Amino acid sequence: MESQARLVQQADDGSAPTSEGTLVYRQSGWTRLTHWIWAFSLFFLLLSGLQIFNAHPALYIGKQSGFAFSNDVLVIGAENSSTGPVGYTTILGNRFNTTGVLGVSGSTANPSARAFPAWATIPSGQDLATGRVVHFFFAWMLSATLLVWLGASLLNGHLRRDLTPRANDLRRLPKDIVDHARLKFHHSRDYNTLQKLAYGGVLFVLLPLMIITGLAMSPSMNAAVPFLADLLGGRQTARTIHFVAMALLVGFFIIHILMILAAGPINELRSIFTGWYRTDPPADENHEGSA
Repeated sequence: MESQARLVQQADDGSAPTSEGTLVYRQSGWTRLTHWIWAFSLFFLLLSGLQIFNAHPALYIGKQSGFAFSNDVLVIGAENSSTGPVGYTTILGNRFNTTGVLGVSGSTANPSARAFPAWATIPSGQDLATGRVVHFFFAWMLSATLLVWLGASLLNGHLRRDLTPRANDLRRLPKDIVDHARLKFHHSRDYNTLQKLAYGGVLFVLLPLMIITGLAMSPSMNAAVPFLADLLGGRQTARTIHFVAMALLVGFFIIHILMILAAGPINELRSIFTGWYRTDPPADENHEGSA
């Protein structure tokens, strides 16, 4: 009844009910703007971050690293062999041949020894200084936009109304998981439980973790807030957490795009470009949102 009442009110406010469902205004202009700023920023943060990683392609746990320590958890490198240069990746002591992708990339005639290939970094050449400038610029853009979004969402009720999971949402979680696994999607004005949990995890766990660990690696922040790196287990641990959070964000992005394609890309993209979203016909409105 609550969902039906909301749809009736939306129809009175300018939505367009049809036999195919109701066209509702789902995404505000502010939500759409911040969505694209974050997507744009994360793209440049990822590729410039891989440029920075290439300067020292290894991750450690602890406060220090070097030849006197054996605390690495990830190493990407290259070595010569009888057949030519070989790229390798070592994860928790397990070594894998990753020639052509990680460690050694480029053409067979002109292989390049670098952790991540040229096409995956900004700039494409090995240029740490430029990579750091690009990375820090978009890091501050992302951080500032996230803070403004959080304040606005608290004031206008978006956070409480649309993103906070309720008891009914948690009870529907097993069904939502099964429906998504079967690629069975329900389109409504409200986000479903998996969406709320996923978006909440990104907005309130992964992005803040990226920002905090990034600050912990900054020499200027080490001078201003020396205990920040220690709280995270040391500067090297902060760098590892930063990298893992980035990998989880990439995984979220891939799943997010796949769900958009599976749930109906035209409807989903119209929502994030224009704000308007077509819901299921009234008979299906007792179900929760889309992918």
